[in-house]
Amino acid sequence: MNTPRLAALLLLSTALATPALAQTQDQPAPPVDEAAPAADAAPAEEAPAEEQVDISLPGEIVVTGARDRNVTRSADQVVSVLSSTEIARTGEGNIAGALGRVTGLSVVGSGFVYVRGLGDRYSLALLNGSPLPSPEPLRRVVPLDIFPTNVVASSLVQKSYSANFPGEFGGGVINLTTTAVPKESFLTISTGISGDTETTGHFGYTYFGAKSDWTGFDNGSRNAPPALAAFFGSGLTIDDPSVNRQEIAGQMVRFSRATLQKMDQVPVNYSASLSGGTAIELSGDAVLGIVATAGFSNKWTTRDSIQQRASTQNLSELESDYRRVVTDNRMVSNALLGLGLELGRHKFRLTNLYIRDTIKQGRLAAGTDIQTGFSRMNQDTAWFERQLIDSQFVGELRFGDLNIDLRGTYANSQREAPYETSIGYVRTNAANDLFGQYYINRLNNGQQGYAAVSFSDLNEDLWYGGIDVSYLLTPRLTASVGYAFTDTQRTSSRREFQFIAPSDFNLSNESVGVAMLRPDLLLAPGIIDYYKINLVETTQSDPAFAAALRIHGAYGKLNYEPIDGLSIDLGVRFEKARQSVSPVQVFNVPSNSGASTLLNNDHWLPSATVTWEVAPKMQVRANASQTIARPQFREMMFQQYYDPESDRLYRGNPLLSDSKLTNAEARFEWYFAPEQRFSLAGFYKQIDKPIEAYTSFTGNALETSYANAPRATLYGAEVELTKYLDLSEMGGLLTTRRLVAVANYTYTKSKLGVSANDTVPVYLGRISIQPATNYFVDGTPMTGQSDHIANLQLGFEDTDSLSQQTFLLSYSSTRVVSRGGGGMPDIIERPGLRLDFVARQGVTLGGQEIDLKFEARNITGRSHEEFQQAGGNRVEINTYKVGRSFSLSASLKF
Repeated sequence: MNTPRLAALLLLSTALATPALAQTQDQPAPPVDEAAPAADAAPAEEAPAEEQVDISLPGEIVVTGARDRNVTRSADQVVSVLSSTEIARTGEGNIAGALGRVTGLSVVGSGFVYVRGLGDRYSLALLNGSPLPSPEPLRRVVPLDIFPTNVVASSLVQKSYSANFPGEFGGGVINLTTTAVPKESFLTISTGISGDTETTGHFGYTYFGAKSDWTGFDNGSRNAPPALAAFFGSGLTIDDPSVNRQEIAGQMVRFSRATLQKMDQVPVNYSASLSGGTAIELSGDAVLGIVATAGFSNKWTTRDSIQQRASTQNLSELESDYRRVVTDNRMVSNALLGLGLELGRHKFRLTNLYIRDTIKQGRLAAGTDIQTGFSRMNQDTAWFERQLIDSQFVGELRFGDLNIDLRGTYANSQREAPYETSIGYVRTNAANDLFGQYYINRLNNGQQGYAAVSFSDLNEDLWYGGIDVSYLLTPRLTASVGYAFTDTQRTSSRREFQFIAPSDFNLSNESVGVAMLRPDLLLAPGIIDYYKINLVETTQSDPAFAAALRIHGAYGKLNYEPIDGLSIDLGVRFEKARQSVSPVQVFNVPSNSGASTLLNNDHWLPSATVTWEVAPKMQVRANASQTIARPQFREMMFQQYYDPESDRLYRGNPLLSDSKLTNAEARFEWYFAPEQRFSLAGFYKQIDKPIEAYTSFTGNALETSYANAPRATLYGAEVELTKYLDLSEMGGLLTTRRLVAVANYTYTKSKLGVSANDTVPVYLGRISIQPATNYFVDGTPMTGQSDHIANLQLGFEDTDSLSQQTFLLSYSSTRVVSRGGGGMPDIIERPGLRLDFVARQGVTLGGQEIDLKFEARNITGRSHEEFQQAGGNRVEINTYKVGRSFSLSASLKF
């Protein structure tokens, strides 16, 4: 009896530590590149796509089958796998960039991966099969750009839902796998330098900070000063008569933290990493594996952007027009320690991961408020720390036909932003302003100036445990059950303090001269005391919140092969979730921090996939399922929040509810040669109550909030081709070389469904049921969705040694990043076409292997564009040149 699929049912569980899938073989295939020392390792000799194996089953029945090492082909679901070899070919420094080359995936903003046009809220990120906490205030998903490729051995993207995964599965799941037991001992040292044409060697902005800033670790200089620390601990409000506001204000602004300085030449970027591992044979058939990695990078980026705002719906007149220069110094430190133990067929893994991602930012904006005629200059300094600590255990127990997988995780993420300092200077340009040629700080006097310092803190703990049990009932039928528990606890706070000058400040010649001082002198203790400059806390009504999400999930699944070449995978998942968001009482007297939110929902989520081998090496798949998407924590809290990275105000809606998705897909796959394939797929999603952002005016500022749109549909198609062309017959230098072509294209179309009778609940200080047409327009696309996404990798590589030269072309069409407010057009991003080149060459020097890599990114000089457009009128919301970047790195292998 020939059973080609039964021999590989547990390949994903073994290779990528996803929740259990059934297996029928005694010795599972080796994990996909799991033993690779790092993502930049040389490509290993590929195993044949299939090999004949004899599997002894109970009862002395011998089954001869084909063990398929192609995970994409043998999986019961639609998956894409990025091995360490494929990650290295892209040359990307973080896993988000590498995933952007996968069919149907795009990377938006700071490392958030969109799957088939669905935003990051519809995607799930796992590490070795366990969920990850997020260090982002506005999201519950983790940005994948914080994962350097040296800590990731492979990555799996599953696009069709199966019941063994968590129910928050709209677009797909991304599972990152770290290295386990290496096949052989290794030690790799890597270093590199890079720069780009818009940053390196050009001017930028920074501030002193502290001597240790280059490491990404503050030396304590950003701790709250004594007066402010005492105020935080007192439980008093800033307007309490016993609070010495002048003393607090006088300690808050210092030269080292608040005074922007120009850099004549921004330095080059650099990075270094160390990876090592070994396998130790213990008594009997036990093997202990040890893998450790450590890395550090220091990178500079300057963005010289145009930021405009329109005053009319047809965009014919501008309200403001600014040029803003932002310089980021980003420092990333990472370390991984993995222990793997193999006891015969049983495997155990303990993984500890640490990532710290810090951005030191200086911003300077100058421009005109056209409505008032005032000229303004705003300067900002900031320090953003993001940190992830993840400790997890994975156990794979194999007892003949019974398989048990165990997973346990504790993870903590943090984000701290101390001393975000914003100073706004203004020039009235009035005829009677004797000092009109200078920028004069009004310190929020008559809304003509601004000075504020804020402190933000986020802490999130995640506990996770899961068990999966599968049993081979017959050679053709496997049953699986499982249970998972997730408990996420988050606390988040933001305290902003604003300086207020008396009404007569700047009206005398004496104070006019003072108002032109740089920030640390302008807000020095003596000036604050002399002019009685006051301090208010703008976040006093909503300083902090606590959020929690507890999920109990259980599933049952059957995998059945009624005849050779036909596989049916059926399952259902039940999830019970309790999600809450509530204000935290910071002061002795309770503040008005908005409404609390509690969602307590149960969901039954079925899934079914049929795979039929219609011809040798050809198969078709059909999948149908139901999944959900939950609101993110910050979206549920009725608090105003300023995000300095997007320069936008946000406010949550406590009336949000879960979204439910109905998914369907049909797919044709042709594996016409080893390592080569062609696939064509069509997909459809119907979304009930999708969560969409909308924009409105609060005072004179735009504010983004959220509501459940009535409905949405999304459909599309994707095509993928991987082809290798042997060039050996051409002889000469091409004897051992081949041409590599990897191409994919995804078409996606989404539409909101809004009718005249539809309503949406919004919170405006009270529950309000509003017509849906007040917030959403029927037929408009969902935010973040590009109609067209295409990738092409075209290059040469040597089959006997490390030598690769690859051109990488990517294209994404326009997408909506935010809804326009007050009837204005949506804000559009145009990613466009981007061309990169990566060359890798292995050389031997002094008996040691050296991997040399050269990268040229954004060769065509594509700019970043965010804009609003109506007819022939266009307003630049955030448009800047990205620049061409170049890097050179070397890895020494012992």
